[in-house]
Parts: sequence; structure tokens; C-alpha cells
Amino acid sequence: MAGASENEAEVNANRELVDRLRRSKLFRDYERVFGEATGLPLALRPVEYWHLAHRGKRHENPFCAFLAENPKSLAVCLQAHEDMVRRTGDVPTTVTCPFGLTETAVPVKLGARTIGYLRVGQILRQTPSRGDTAKLAGTMNRIGVPFTGKIRQAWEDNPVLPPERYKGIVRLLTFFAAQLSSLSNQLLVEQQNQEPLLVMRARQYIDAHKTEEITLRDVAAAAGASIFHFSKIFHKSTGLTFTNYLARVRAEEARNRLLNPNRRINEVAFDCGFQSLTQFNRTFKRVFGQSPSEFRAGLHSGQITSSRRSGK
Repeated sequence: MAGASENEAEVNANRELVDRLRRSKLFRDYERVFGEATGLPLALRPVEYWHLAHRGKRHENPFCAFLAENPKSLAVCLQAHEDMVRRTGDVPTTVTCPFGLTETAVPVKLGARTIGYLRVGQILRQTPSRGDTAKLAGTMNRIGVPFTGKIRQAWEDNPVLPPERYKGIVRLLTFFAAQLSSLSNQLLVEQQNQEPLLVMRARQYIDAHKTEEITLRDVAAAAGASIFHFSKIFHKSTGLTFTNYLARVRAEEARNRLLNPNRRINEVAFDCGFQSLTQFNRTFKRVFGQSPSEFRAGLHSGQITSSRRSGK
């Protein structure tokens, strides 16, 4: 049990560190320039991330977006994503999904430990032949998804990058991953020097139990402090009250789950620990600047807002 608890704590710490890297100016600037230069989506995800890496991203491949909207093809995509995560180790790994698209994961490290991956791809490495298209049509028919209309047009419009050019992009990301690895060490040192241990313990406990019914008393006990002392230190360190911090964490979890088109908004709200749909809508709007339904609509139009509010 102790070993499992330590492993869970490490996973949570890695997720938090990757999230800080993702919010850093270095990554945000690189992501913007990378997208403008290549037209490709770039994602930074922790090792334990089981959603589609590029879902809702600005440069998400329209063909992949169509696949993600259909439950049958989404299931295949999620399985391919899981297989890729399990296969990727300490070096960049490139795979081709069952629908013929190439994607690569480039590891980001903290010392010798891999904490996350840069994800890029959703491209074809050669112009598809008639045989390639016929093979894809057969795959689509077998899973019960008609290969007609907009989805066929999206397939024909897929971006094509010659192998050498794509390899060059992956090499550039390998250099960038090294920069992120250096930044991760810096952030960890800053966190250890600036964030009290009880706040770190509280964050880890909240992340592990965010969908459950937890109270301020529960978290203070897990952090090893009295309620009064914990509340004072936590607010000073995070800038948020416990209630607002928990609501924000739950909203971020809900946002990830809303990427699955098969989940109803009210189901996601209650599964993530919100007591009412009204509370969920209000919190989501405060944190992300748009309602859950607006976020869902944006997934289909490709207009995902990137603005985030303080949540205070």
C-alpha cells in the first residue's frame, strides 16, 4: 500500500510539473510559433494522460476531429493513443494509427525520469494512393463509419509532409524537449524553495480525490495542519481559497472529459464532484471564460478559446 501511495504521489507531482511547463511563457511562445510555421498541432502532456492529445487544439487535423466525433471511430483512436503511450519510452517514438496518420511522442525529462511528452503529428507522410484510400474505406466500413461526404473530403485534404521534412520537425522538438527538461528542473527547485510542504501535500491530495466529496477538514488533515493554519498558508501560497482551488481543479478535469462527445454535460458535472449543474456552469464560465455548452460548440467549429481567468 505504501508503494502504491508513493507512486500515486509521484504521478500527481509529474502532472503538476507538466502543467506548469505547459503554462510557461517558453512553451506558449514555442507552441504559437510552431503552429504558425508548420500548421501542425503541438501538445505537451504528462505520461499518464489517456485522452486524445490534440483534441480541441487550434491546429487539430479536421479528419481527426471528425473521427473523434463518432463513438465508433473515437474508440479506435483512443485505443491507438493508449498503445502509443505504452510503447513510448526514453526516445522519440513515431507510430501510424489505424487510419493511416502519423504521430510522434518526444519525451520530456526531469533528470533521468520521463515526466511527459511533446506530441505532434496527425499527418500523412506521402500522398495517399487509390489503394491507401480503399484500405481506409475498408477500415471505416468495418467499424461502421460511412466513408462519405465531409469525412472523405477531410481525408483527401489531409496534410502531407515528406518523411525527411517530418524527421526534421521531430529533431527540432527533441531540442525543445531538452529546453523544457532544463526548465522543469528550475521549476522544481523554485517550487521546493517557495511552496510550503503542507501546500504540496494538499495539492496532491486534492488531485487524487478531486471527483470525491472532500472537505477543508479532510485536506487540512492530509496536509498535517489545523484548519486555521492550513487555510491561511494555502491562500497565501496559491492566491485561492480552498473552495475556489477545488472548484478550479474540478473544472479542469471536466473540461478534459467534455472532449469526449459521448458524455453529456450534466453527467460530466456530477462525475467531477459538482453538486448541481448551475454550480458547474457558473464555475466553468469563471475559470475558462465560456460555458460548457459554448466549449462543446467550439469543438465542432474549431474555435477553442485559450483565455483563462484567475478563478479567485
